[in-house]
Amino acid sequence: MSIVELLADCTGFEWDAGNRDKNWLRHGVSALECEQVFFNEPLLIAHDQKHSEHEARYYVLGRTDADRRLFLVVTVRNNLIRVISARDMNRRERKEYEHARQADEENPEFRE
Repeated sequence: MSIVELLADCTGFEWDAGNRDKNWLRHGVSALECEQVFFNEPLLIAHDQKHSEHEARYYVLGRTDADRRLFLVVTVRNNLIRVISARDMNRRERKEYEHARQADEENPEFRE
């Protein structure tokens, strides 16, 4: 199953209080901002093979409704997206995201 298909089957989010609080205290990222990322384009997702020993994990680059660029690490459990960590994108990630955003704007016919 592809990452897109996996996420398309998701019905919501699952929050672990420890991760939710950690993301807020360390990085000032709220649960609502994390959820918004999945509803804004472009959304870049890649498999995190290095940290997928016990369960499949994914890197996510996206933006909030307020246009804040976020980097997330997520997993999917029982058709729910579980955010493991969230922070602002670093310089390299922002560059990659902006490149994808420009490509998306130049080629809207390739959107899913």
